[in-house]
Amino acid sequence: FADVWKKGFFAWEYKGPDKDLDAAYDQLLKYREALENPPLLVVSDMNRIIVLSNYTAAPTEIHEITLDNLAGDDKLEVLRNVFHHPERLRPGRPRADITDEAARRFAEIARSMRARGLDPHDVARFLDRIVFCLFAEDIDLLPEGLFSRLVEKTHSDPDRFARYVGELFAAMAGGGDFLMEHIRHFNGDLFADDTVLTLTDEEIARIHEATELDWSAIDPSIFGTLFERGMDPGKRAQIGAHYTSREDIETLVEPVVLAPLRREWEQTARTVRNLLATGRKDGGEPSKAPSKTVLEKARNEALQLVIGFHNRLNSVTVLDPACGSGNFLYVTLQRLKDLEKEVIVFALENGLDELAPRVGPWQLYGIEISPYAYDLAQMVVWIGYLQWIKANGFGTPTEPILKRMEGNFQNKDAILDLNDPQNPREPDWPKVDYIVGNPPFLGGQKMLASLGEEYTALLRSSYEGAVPGGADLCCYWFEKARRQIELGQCERAGLLATQGIRGGVNRSVLESIKRSGDIFFAESDRAWVLEGANVHVSMVAFCAEGDGVTPAVLDGQPVLSINANLTSTVDVTKATALAVNERTAFQGPVRVGPFNVTDAEANRLLVQPNPVPNPNSDVLRPSVNGGDITGRTRRQWVIDFGGMDRTLACLYEEPFAHVEIHVRPARAKARDAARKHYWWRHGRSGEALRAAIGCLERYLAMAQTAKYLLFSWQDPLVSPEQTVIVFARDDDYFFGVLHSR
Repeated sequence: FADVWKKGFFAWEYKGPDKDLDAAYDQLLKYREALENPPLLVVSDMNRIIVLSNYTAAPTEIHEITLDNLAGDDKLEVLRNVFHHPERLRPGRPRADITDEAARRFAEIARSMRARGLDPHDVARFLDRIVFCLFAEDIDLLPEGLFSRLVEKTHSDPDRFARYVGELFAAMAGGGDFLMEHIRHFNGDLFADDTVLTLTDEEIARIHEATELDWSAIDPSIFGTLFERGMDPGKRAQIGAHYTSREDIETLVEPVVLAPLRREWEQTARTVRNLLATGRKDGGEPSKAPSKTVLEKARNEALQLVIGFHNRLNSVTVLDPACGSGNFLYVTLQRLKDLEKEVIVFALENGLDELAPRVGPWQLYGIEISPYAYDLAQMVVWIGYLQWIKANGFGTPTEPILKRMEGNFQNKDAILDLNDPQNPREPDWPKVDYIVGNPPFLGGQKMLASLGEEYTALLRSSYEGAVPGGADLCCYWFEKARRQIELGQCERAGLLATQGIRGGVNRSVLESIKRSGDIFFAESDRAWVLEGANVHVSMVAFCAEGDGVTPAVLDGQPVLSINANLTSTVDVTKATALAVNERTAFQGPVRVGPFNVTDAEANRLLVQPNPVPNPNSDVLRPSVNGGDITGRTRRQWVIDFGGMDRTLACLYEEPFAHVEIHVRPARAKARDAARKHYWWRHGRSGEALRAAIGCLERYLAMAQTAKYLLFSWQDPLVSPEQTVIVFARDDDYFFGVLHSR
């Protein structure tokens, strides 16, 4: 439809005198994808030329040229760049930078308000609404410059600021007049509460500074995470930490949600083209040219097929059962809207009716335990939705602009319902088409300390028989999602986990998924950044059963099937133990306490005398952990009394004294009575391991968790830590077996 197109440079829409150039721009936005998304979009009439940048991940920058200022050097240069150097008109500041600064500014305001004793949750809700006003102003949902002028005129009078902001909130809640301006009807849960907090002069000044940012360019896929860290007092240390990128989220959302819908659409589009061309669904050559009546009937049938798929698209529902600040839901909505636009443009291109966009936030569901993230998630998806509407040329949404979403978002625990403490149970999840999300990463061994003994015990008992007791926290989301699919409450699910999901007790939830359904997509080992720390994760997508047509995809490659350990070769998870290998492999003993000493301290202890002639070398041994095997040795030693009773252990005076000072206080708090009583012994003495390697000249050791398998020969005197797997063999043949495939 474009009047002029220069591939890789611009698309240009020309209108007659005094025509609406905003409408012309909306036209370009609708079909820019069909023109390979040129970097510049240009609209003009007889008097004006408006150049708008269209670079991905960058704000839109506008250059307006009139006949009167055309002679200016900078204006002519803009036109030269349009035709010859579009990259010179790329906006100088990426969206991510603007988003980061916006979140930082509001984090400072939130800290200041909390420091004055204001309730943290009230602070967060109030600032949510302020942020939305800034955004609404910059995408023209509020009268031009209204909120910025309000802040500028009242920044030295906090009471006046609070009064006017309260009146604006009230007008946005129901629509009406404010300061001689008409305010659209926003409604929604965001403005259901119009409580206004009184700010200081300095806090209002910071909001005034924030009005200078381009809020229309905010990237909700990362803003929610950054803003949450500023609002939640418990996450203050994470301000500025890395966030999950849109590209990472799309890696999971695409195969789970978009791939099946896109397959449906491609089949529908193919049938529609056949009908319009030949009057037949299969597109076969007709025996004679179809009549006008046949083609008209085929056109009506084609239209109904397109409308049917559009109805299907706007009935799709998606749940994130650990939605945080809504970034997974935001990205999912954007991709659904993109597909909807493709359908709308297809209908126009093929001479069918013009379809109105109908996909929206009301199709999203979220469960979140944090009240800060729960409030924010809803705002994030609405901002993303309104941004998409404006950026794709679909004008202004109908009023009320923010629709109520009763029950879509729930502020609760997603895996344990404790409303009746005497009868804990699994909470209900809504019935949806798809589940996507990123459950919390918390190792099974850390759950007691982080979640408390009582909660952890109730959680484990509620899932007894389905999730092993020592499994990581995220495994409960996997099991819950699996049950939703098994019960027909969901079609497909895709979740993240640490790569530990592939092995140990964690893998049992993937084995359950394989028994009741199938894994159709996985990333076995993907680099990730979690709150600023580099970690490795696995992505797993599963359904009731494969469709028999689409190949499974593992690490970006099509495979016949994906095993529970996220491999596609021989399924070793089904291997059984060989009797000849009994008592060959051991995990290093669990020490439970600071028994390790440095090389220097060990050398000092080794030469200390004892009341009996026994040397301290009896209870001092070099120590090895996984890091020593895969990297450089730490040169650590360990004090190890084995199974000695106290009478014998105390004869090694200096080592015993060291353990009494450094280990005994920690053991006094132990829940296990034996560990508390035998505080000088390791948590597990490893007697079976000692017996197995005691008569060997050497043993093989490997790190329990590492990117690559590395085997290291160790002297039997070297004591392995619990992060090491020991093979009680000293022959080269077995060393070769371990390296074989």
